[in-house]
Amino acid sequence: MGNFIAALVHCKKRLTRSREHREAHCQIFVNRSLHLENIRFYGFDMDYTLAEYKSPEYEKLGFDLVKERMVFIGYPQEILEFEYDPAFAVRGLWFDAHFGNLLKVDAYGNILVCVHGFEFVKHSQVYELYPNKFLPLDESRVYVLNTLFNLPETYLLACLVDFFTNSPQYTKSLTGVKCGELFMSFKSIFQDVRNAVDWVHLQGDLKKKTTENLEKYVKKDDRLPMFLTRLRESGAKTFLLTNSDYNFTDKIMTYLFDFPHGAKVSRYQSPTLTEFTGTGRRFRSYLTVVPKETEDPHRNWRTYFDTIVVDARKPLFFGEGTILRQVDPATGALRVGIHTGPFQKEQVYSGGSCDVFTQLIGAKGKDVLYVGDHIFGDILKSKKIRGWRTFLIVPELVRELHVWTDKCQIFDELQTLDIKLGEMYKNLDSSTKEKPDISKLRAAIRDVTHKMDMSYGMMGSLFRSGSRQTFFSSQVVRYADLYAATHLNLLYYPFSYMFRAPAMLLPHESTVAHEQRFVLESRDRSIAEEKEARKPQRVLERTHSQIPHVRPETPLSVTHNHDEDFSDDDSDEKNSLKNGDKTQ
Repeated sequence: MGNFIAALVHCKKRLTRSREHREAHCQIFVNRSLHLENIRFYGFDMDYTLAEYKSPEYEKLGFDLVKERMVFIGYPQEILEFEYDPAFAVRGLWFDAHFGNLLKVDAYGNILVCVHGFEFVKHSQVYELYPNKFLPLDESRVYVLNTLFNLPETYLLACLVDFFTNSPQYTKSLTGVKCGELFMSFKSIFQDVRNAVDWVHLQGDLKKKTTENLEKYVKKDDRLPMFLTRLRESGAKTFLLTNSDYNFTDKIMTYLFDFPHGAKVSRYQSPTLTEFTGTGRRFRSYLTVVPKETEDPHRNWRTYFDTIVVDARKPLFFGEGTILRQVDPATGALRVGIHTGPFQKEQVYSGGSCDVFTQLIGAKGKDVLYVGDHIFGDILKSKKIRGWRTFLIVPELVRELHVWTDKCQIFDELQTLDIKLGEMYKNLDSSTKEKPDISKLRAAIRDVTHKMDMSYGMMGSLFRSGSRQTFFSSQVVRYADLYAATHLNLLYYPFSYMFRAPAMLLPHESTVAHEQRFVLESRDRSIAEEKEARKPQRVLERTHSQIPHVRPETPLSVTHNHDEDFSDDDSDEKNSLKNGDKTQ
C-alpha cells in the first residue's frame, strides 16, 4: 500500500506542473508516445466506438433477451424475475467455469476478488479453492469477460449460480448442483449462457429491437460528422472496420450521421488550453465555432470514409482472415468472387484480412491508428500481430474519473494512514526485539481501501483493486497506445499533436524524492581512483595494437530513442542542422 500512496502523491505533484490543461473528460491518456503527424490512416470500429450504446438501457435489453432464451431452452421460469443491476458487473472479470466463480484478478492471475453468485467469498475460503490465491489463464477453464457486450452475460452468470446454489430443490457441490439424478455443472451453465448470448446477437432480436428504437439505445452526437470531416481535411484517410453485418451497420450509421445541417454542427463552445498569467491566476478561454452555411443535409454516411469493411470477423481479420468480397449497398448481398482491388469510395466490402487490406490502402502499419473498444479483438491483436497504433475507447472512464476526483478525501485518508504506519517503524532496525502493534492501523487501512473500492461499484474499479492493478488495466497499459472515454476527445487536440507518455515510475523512483541526498559508495575503489584509472594511458600506435577499440566512448549524438515515432531521418536532419550552424 505504501508504494501506491507514494505514487498517488507523485501523481498529484506531477499534475500541478503538467502541460496537459484540458478538462479531465476531454483528455486522451497516453501509454506510449505517438505523433499524430505520422498517422496517415484513422480506422474505427463501430459498436461501442463510433456507436456508443446507452447504459444501462442497452445492457438491460441484452440481459432480458438472453434470459428469455435460457428459459426457452429449458431453464426454470423463475429466472425471469431477475432484473439487470448495473452496479454489480464490471468488464475484465474472469469466469472460472470449474467452480462457477467470477474473479477479479491482477496481471498475473493473482485473485483480488472472488464472487460465487452474489456471495463475496471470504479470504480463507478463496485459499481453499485456489492455492496461493492464484489461477493461471487456462482457456479450457477460464473465460475473460472483456467487452461491454459481456456485461449482461456477467450478471446473468452470477444470477444463475446464485439461484441454483441457494434454491432448496438443488444440492450444491464444488463444481455444480444436483437435483435428483440430474447433475448440472457450472461449466454446462456457462456453455448454455454463451450459446444463448451468441444466438441473441446473431439470430435473435437484439439487432431488430435496437434498430426499432435507436433513440432509446444509441447515443447520437452532432460533433461526429464534423470530427471525420476535419480528419480528412487534415490529409488523413479514414476507414470503418467492423464485425457487424452491412444491414445493421447501415441502419446504425445512417442514424448517427443523419443531421439536417450535414457535416457541420450548430454553434458550440470548444475549450482551449488553460492559460496561466504571471500572477499565477488561471483562466479558461473558449473558442466559439460558427458553422458554415448548411452543406449536404442528410449526407450519406459512407461519404465520410475512404474505405468501409463489414463482417471483418476480428480478431481473425488480423491473422489468416477470410475472403474479401464486395457488398451490394442496395440489397446487402455479397457479390460473387474475390475482390482483388482497388477499394472504391462509398463502396462496402466484407471480410478480408489485414495483409490484403493494408496492401490495398497503401499502409505500412505504424501509420495506422485504429480506434476500438475491444481490448482483445480491436487493440491487442492489431498491436501484437500487425503493429498498428492503437486507441482504446473506455466509456467507464467517465465514472472512474468522477470517483478519482470526487472521492479524493478517501485517497488523502489512505495517505495519512500510510504515514502513520511509517512512523511506527521509524526508529527501528534489525536489533529491535519488540514488534509494534499495527493491528488497528492495518484494520483501518483495510476499511478505507474497501470504502474506496465501493465508491466505484460492488466489484470496485475497472482498473484496480486497492493498490493492485487489474488484469484489464495491465492489458490497457500493454497494448493501448492511447485511451479515452470517447474518440471525440481527438477534437480537442490538433492533428499535429505529439502525445508524450508520462514516466512509468518504479517503487525506488516513486518513493525517493529528488531532493533526498544519496551518497554513492563505490564497491571496489573510490571515485578519485576511478577517474585516475580513466586518464589516457600511453596510446599504442596502430601498428602495435591488435585491438580495434580499447574502450567504449560516450555517444555525442542521440542514440537512445524513447519515442516510437522517432526515426533516423529526424536524427540525421537535426545533426546536419547542428553541423551547418557550426560551419557558418
